[in-house]
Amino acid sequence: MATKKTTTPDYSESSIRVLKGLEPVKQRPGMYTRTENPLHIIQEVIDNASDEALGGHCKNIVVTINVDGSISVEDDGRGIPVGLHPDEGVPTVEIVFTRLHAGGKFDKGSGGAYAFSGGLHGVGVSVTNALSSRLEIMVWRKDEDGNGLHQLTFANGDVIEPLQSKPAPRDGKKSGTRVTAWPDPKYFDSPNISSTELQRLLRSKAVLLPGVKVSLVHAKTGDTQTWQYEQGLRGYLNEELAQCANGQTLIPLFEGEQYATADADGFAEGEGAAWVVAWTEEGAVVRESYVNLIPTPNGGTHESGLRDGLFGAVKSFVELHSLLPKGVKLLPEDVFARTSFVLSAKVLDPQFQGQIKERLNSRDAVRLVSSFSKPALELWLNQHVDYGKKLAELVIKQAQSRLRSLQKVEKKKSSGVAVLPGKLTDCESSDIKRNEIFLVEGDSAGGSAKMGRDKEYQAILPLRGKVLNSWETERDRLFANNEIHDIAVAIGIDPHSIGDSLDMSSLRYGKICILSDADVDGSHIQVLLLTLFFKHFPQLIAKGHICIARPPLYRVDAPARGKKPIQKLYALDDGELSAIEDKLRKEGLKDGSWSISRFKGLGEMNAEQLWETTMNPDTRRLLPVALGDFDQTASNARFNMLMGKGEAAARRAWLEEHGNEVEADI
Repeated sequence: MATKKTTTPDYSESSIRVLKGLEPVKQRPGMYTRTENPLHIIQEVIDNASDEALGGHCKNIVVTINVDGSISVEDDGRGIPVGLHPDEGVPTVEIVFTRLHAGGKFDKGSGGAYAFSGGLHGVGVSVTNALSSRLEIMVWRKDEDGNGLHQLTFANGDVIEPLQSKPAPRDGKKSGTRVTAWPDPKYFDSPNISSTELQRLLRSKAVLLPGVKVSLVHAKTGDTQTWQYEQGLRGYLNEELAQCANGQTLIPLFEGEQYATADADGFAEGEGAAWVVAWTEEGAVVRESYVNLIPTPNGGTHESGLRDGLFGAVKSFVELHSLLPKGVKLLPEDVFARTSFVLSAKVLDPQFQGQIKERLNSRDAVRLVSSFSKPALELWLNQHVDYGKKLAELVIKQAQSRLRSLQKVEKKKSSGVAVLPGKLTDCESSDIKRNEIFLVEGDSAGGSAKMGRDKEYQAILPLRGKVLNSWETERDRLFANNEIHDIAVAIGIDPHSIGDSLDMSSLRYGKICILSDADVDGSHIQVLLLTLFFKHFPQLIAKGHICIARPPLYRVDAPARGKKPIQKLYALDDGELSAIEDKLRKEGLKDGSWSISRFKGLGEMNAEQLWETTMNPDTRRLLPVALGDFDQTASNARFNMLMGKGEAAARRAWLEEHGNEVEADI
């Protein structure tokens, strides 16, 4: 009897698919937008209209929810260019909506269409088009042939009605754009946009664009909501505080704005921020931040800059007037705990976390906002000493309350504490949420880390050589290894399994950070430590306590140019190095005028460099460790195959299968 032969799929040249046009968006929409509902793809269109307003070309933005479920966004800006693109040979408006990485926001230098904008990558409205079953564009703009009205229609991202141009009616608008989109429900969890979120978004645009009228029209009911704030940020914050804190502020609102001039040191002309800050004794706090009109609900470096600026100003006022009681030390969270604010930053070339831009990552933004807000608040407090003393009283109360809560915890822990390892350089604070320990590869790097750290909340434990592969080590033999013993004692948690009931009150650090060289050996040490935590301390991973610090691989030394001083720039990998070099070329530097050095290991960095690049919470790259796409069982099987002593054959087969995918850095 013949047996049926099982066939395995053939892996050949034809197996490799290249996604073109808008296909990448349709295949993986979650990479480009939020897929809970279509709000974000509509926001992309609203952001384009807002960028026109930010440039001073638009006074009215109207969003209409149509009866058939489509949404229209109309502005009276300059209108998207409709002529043939000089390089591509197709109408420019078509390119904007059909090509990823096509837009008017790349040229940030002199002569660019947009100096400050939320758009960066030329991706936004292309995504809107890709994820809409139909999209209609109407542009009012005078072209070379004298036509003033242009129409274009797409379906599923493809042109179905090519660009048609005709003279604009004499009594109609002269310039502007209207985009009507029908979001395709198959790409979203819910086809309905939250009206509350949409209203909040439009209101925030009106706040940040004083004088601009923003309207929301419900075609079904005929209702129209309009927002226009003459007072800008102040009016908005007052309104929000009235709802959640009865509008009762401790002292009058602190308001200010400052933008860099042409001769500013280290900042581009026009960069800066506007802010309104309030302190309340009770009720919820209101915190909203924006970068180039884009909401950043997860904050970022501009919020860190405001926090540093406020803390620095309040601290110097308290010290100047000798208001601090003995034994009390102020921390930034004491000043920030009861702070409400609206912050609007302008950054020339912002770097966001992800395409949906929920968090700002630009390192320079910390110094930008801090250096503008601190002197302003310092001056204001010293001009209004009574208000300054009231604020100081609130801040000191917060600090005393924090100290009392820590003392309670310390009493619980005072008995039965193991003797800490001699190599551990501990921190001063006992606040577990804030404390962090760095497991550092090598004594030399450990020395730099000790000198560069913030001793208030950062501890250092240097590790000698490679840690034991603990995958198959029995729990009762684990402490025979000195390095593992020191790690366990330092963090204050005993080895355990995923299902064990564990008392986390003995944990000494909220973040346990693996800090190793950016080379093959460093990666090996990371894997060995992750194996230890996954096998014997799994609940630390589950609760988000384990992180990997990512030190840079390159340093770029850029020479002084004009009034801009010498710069030291750091790159995590080759991609970031290329981006830095491109930016330096844009700033007018010639190839070869900057020098590139590569760090062989952490020991080559001095304390200041290590702090700035890897340990400073505002500028570092810290990668939280979680299970990701694999569950506990699948992760367990993969670890067993990679780290098990008896799995050499399976490991070899896996390496042979995937060996071609590695990008060796030799």
